[in-house]
Amino acid sequence: MTIRTTTLRGLLLTAALTAVSAPASAAKPFSADYSASYMGMQGAGRMTVAPADGNRWKYDLSISSPLAELRQSTTFEDNGGKLRPISGSDSSKVLTKKKNTAATYDWSRGVATWTGDVKADRAGPIKLQAGDLDALLVNLAIVRDAAAGKPMSYRMVEGGRVKQLTYTVVGKEAVNVGGKSQQATKVSSKNGDKETIAWVVPSVPVPVRILQRENGSDAIDLRVQAVR
Repeated sequence: MTIRTTTLRGLLLTAALTAVSAPASAAKPFSADYSASYMGMQGAGRMTVAPADGNRWKYDLSISSPLAELRQSTTFEDNGGKLRPISGSDSSKVLTKKKNTAATYDWSRGVATWTGDVKADRAGPIKLQAGDLDALLVNLAIVRDAAAGKPMSYRMVEGGRVKQLTYTVVGKEAVNVGGKSQQATKVSSKNGDKETIAWVVPSVPVPVRILQRENGSDAIDLRVQAVR
């Protein structure tokens, strides 16, 4: 069994914008606990968004299970609702195998680079474009755009690659958020034999449930348990 950091970030809604337009204060302090399932193995997850220096914010994700520990972090800027990644780190431990990588988004030079446990062809530099996001920031963009009824077509610069994906609304569904039933918008993106499905509600800045399917079977499932 293999869990890759890039897979988890992909689960957390891989994508990015060519033109990000959003209301001011797109970033808000947030913390939530999730139940996590990987191929039937149960674990726990947590997402937090917290202010950093100046107009910067830090978005953290951690997931732990009997077989694996995964952690991702993104520092980003919120300029009037336009989100821009500054740096990121990924670490994973699956059984005895460890992997650590770091990303730098140098907007003064207009390039992104990666260091740590990365292959030479994934180290960059990759040329940045206005509106580029990393995979964690797409969570914020998806919730924002779904609530506003905007197109969810994104450009992501992540793990030494550029991907463009499109999410579409596939329905509505009642979900339990902090002990209360809320109506969620269900969105989906397909890429080959992989599909990412997310449930979003306007009152929570990140998806309340995220399901990744591979070859028609559930691979990873995150469901919110408590919001603070």
